[in-house]
Amino acid sequence: MSAASVEAEIRALEDRRFRAMLDGDVETLRELLSERLMYTHTDGRVDTKESYLATLAGGGPYVEIDHPVRELVADDHVALVSGAMVATLDKGGVVSRLDNATLSVWLNEEGTWRYAAFQPTPRS
Repeated sequence: MSAASVEAEIRALEDRRFRAMLDGDVETLRELLSERLMYTHTDGRVDTKESYLATLAGGGPYVEIDHPVRELVADDHVALVSGAMVATLDKGGVVSRLDNATLSVWLNEEGTWRYAAFQPTPRS
């Protein structure tokens, strides 16, 4: 697979992942996430696949997400996505906003790209 086609596939998967986060679509996320997921939150908490999915069950807190990609580096086995996540969240009527620089990792697991890690850094 060419570098351009891997990059296009990862960009499409990123769009699908963020759409699923907005929709609280746990089944799509279950399909996309690696069993080895390490999802770090801005406050330092780290979720596994199952604990992350549990937080989104019944509808996620995300109202709006913008996720521009700054740089994407990939080969046949791993893709690194550097960008941002600017989001509005509503947790029980308490609205907050995230503005993070992010690093996401996708792994090619037996021919299928799976989301394996997320690391946000708040931008001031």
